[in-house]
Amino acid sequence: MVKILHLSDIHLGSGFAHGKINPETGLNTRLEDFVATLARCIDRAISESVDLVLFGGDAFPDATPPPYIQQAFARQFRRLVDADIPAVLLVGNHDQHSQGVGGASLCIYRTLCVPNVIVGDRLETYRLQTRSGDVQIITLPWLTRSTLLTRPETEGLSMSDVGHLLLDRLRVAMEGEIRKLDPEIPTVLLAHLMVDAAHYGAERFLAVGKGFTIPLEFLTRDAFDYVALGHVHRHQILSEDPFVVYPGSIERVDFSEEHEEKGFVLVDLERGSTAIEFCPLPVRSFCTIEVDLTESDTPQADLLNAIAKRDITDAVVRVIYQVRPEQIDLIDDAILHETLEVAHTYTIQAGLISQMSRSRLPELGVGSAIAPLDALQAYLANREDLKLLAEPILEAAKALLAQEEFYIETEAGVEETQLRLL
Repeated sequence: MVKILHLSDIHLGSGFAHGKINPETGLNTRLEDFVATLARCIDRAISESVDLVLFGGDAFPDATPPPYIQQAFARQFRRLVDADIPAVLLVGNHDQHSQGVGGASLCIYRTLCVPNVIVGDRLETYRLQTRSGDVQIITLPWLTRSTLLTRPETEGLSMSDVGHLLLDRLRVAMEGEIRKLDPEIPTVLLAHLMVDAAHYGAERFLAVGKGFTIPLEFLTRDAFDYVALGHVHRHQILSEDPFVVYPGSIERVDFSEEHEEKGFVLVDLERGSTAIEFCPLPVRSFCTIEVDLTESDTPQADLLNAIAKRDITDAVVRVIYQVRPEQIDLIDDAILHETLEVAHTYTIQAGLISQMSRSRLPELGVGSAIAPLDALQAYLANREDLKLLAEPILEAAKALLAQEEFYIETEAGVEETQLRLL
C-alpha cells in the first residue's frame, strides 16, 4: 500500500485585499495565513510518513509571483526533500505563462534538478520508487485549445465540433500513455482540469475561453486506481470506482468560498483497492452580513443587531446594507467601525435604494462621472445572481485595466522614442 497526500490550488499570494500588514513581519496577514496552512499540509505529510505528495496545480495566482512568495512556497516543499518524500508538482492554468507559451513558474524546480521533485508540465507517465513500493503517475497539466489544435484545424467548425475534436485528440494521447502502464503496479492520474460533473465556483468564470471541460467517463478508466484532480476549489468526490477527487483549495481565496470546507486528501493506494480520507484544515473564517434596512424605523439598531448575531472575531467580514436616502443620517459610521474592530479585516458596502425605483442604480445616474471599477462594483452589488462571483469579476477587471494601462504607457513610450529618433 502506497500512502499519498493529495493537495491542490494553494494560490500563494492571493487574497491580499482581505488582509492587513503585520507590523512585526511587514507581510500581508493573508499571505501568512496561506503559508501557515500550507505548512500544516507538509506537517501532516511528514508526521504520517507518506510515501508521496501530489500537488494538483495552481501554486500561485499567476506565473510570475514576487521572489518572496516563491521562496515561501519553496521553503515548505524543501521540507519534503529533507524528509526524503518525493513530490509531483502539476502545472495548473495559473502557473502557466501566457496560457502555456513561455513556460511555467514551477519549471524552475526541474531546471535546478531538485531531488525527488517532478514537474508535470506535459502529458507524461512516470514510474516512481517509494518506500512502500512502485507507483505510476500520469501527469495531465492544464490544457488549452491551442495545446492540442492548430488554428487551421478549427476553421469553419462550431464550438461543439471543436470540443469533440479536442476530446478525440486528447483521448488518443491518453490511450498512448495508458498502453505504457504496467498493469501490476498502482496508477494515479494527476490532472488539472474542469470535469463536467463537478460543482463550480469562480473557476468557471475565470477559465472561460481558456480551457475545455472533460466528461467524467473520460477519467473513470480501469487503468486508474486514483484520479487526483486540481482546479476546482470546492472539495468533492466525483466517483468512487475509481476515486475521482478534487481536494479543493487549501485556503479561502475570496468570499465566493465563504461556506466551503478546506483541506487535503490522504490516499491509501493499492492496485484495485484504494481508500481515501478528507482532512479538513483550520482556516480563517469569511463572513457576509447582509441587511435590508429600507423598511426599518431603527436602521442603526437593526444593523448592529445583525452584526451581533454573527461571530466575527478574527474573521474577514463584509457588511452589506441597503437604506433609503432619508435614512443615511441615521447610521453612525463611527459606531459601526468600532463594532467591527474585532474582525481581522472588514469592508462596508452601503447601498442607496430609491423607493420610487428600487431597481435603479443611483450610482450610475445619467451624467455622473464614475470610474469603471466603481461602476462595475455598483452594478454587481445589485445583482443577486452574481453575488458569489463579484470578487473574482472585480479582480479580473482590475487585471484587464492594469494591462490596458501598461499597453498605453508602452505605446506612448515607443512613440516618444520614435520622435526622438526623428
